Amino acid sequence: MGKCEQCIIKQFNALKSLTKEELVRISGCKTSKFIKKGEVIFDEGESINGVYCVKEGICKLSKLSENGKDQIVKMVVKGQLLGQRSLITDEVSNLQAVALNDMEVCFIPKSEIISNLQNNPKFSFDVLKEMAHDLREADNIIVNMAQKSVRQRLAETLVYIHDSFGVNPDKTLSILLSREDFANIVGTATESAIRVLSQFKKEALISVVGKQIRIENLEGLKRVE
Repeated sequence: MGKCEQCIIKQFNALKSLTKEELVRISGCKTSKFIKKGEVIFDEGESINGVYCVKEGICKLSKLSENGKDQIVKMVVKGQLLGQRSLITDEVSNLQAVALNDMEVCFIPKSEIISNLQNNPKFSFDVLKEMAHDLREADNIIVNMAQKSVRQRLAETLVYIHDSFGVNPDKTLSILLSREDFANIVGTATESAIRVLSQFKKEALISVVGKQIRIENLEGLKRVE
């Protein structure tokens, strides 16, 4: 099991603000976990009792609506932290986290994180900055849902995945999402997402390789109205 003070992943989140002594203490109490694709990391309504630092892989955060439909609100990638908001507010999680591919995460107990928040102002400030960034993204999602068409939202999602996660050697998007996942990201019915993706294919904006999507005209997707 790697040592936190030597782990390069900490440079991508608030853990970079901890002292060497604090990181050594975390190393002594953290646990590493390997999570298979499709496995639930934590459920909506669950007490997390700590935070997860994503060492490898990607997961989706979603919330179940009253009509039983999932709304994907964020994708969490290598280097990011999971669960800090529920931890700080001392509430159960209001989101579910599911692995989109095989993952490796480190779980840090609540007691250790709370101690560092209380004793290290820079760490506390960096955690607040990350939470403020999440709030800004949530504001953008609300505006997009209200003001943009399904075509625009789906095009923006494809561009976001391309720019944020890159592509495979065959130029297909490196993240494999189901058509239902795309629908849950943009807030529409699965049938509507399938129909819009078919339109994008006819317009030569994308192509499909099996279940994978390849972007053929990135600038064209950015101009979708």
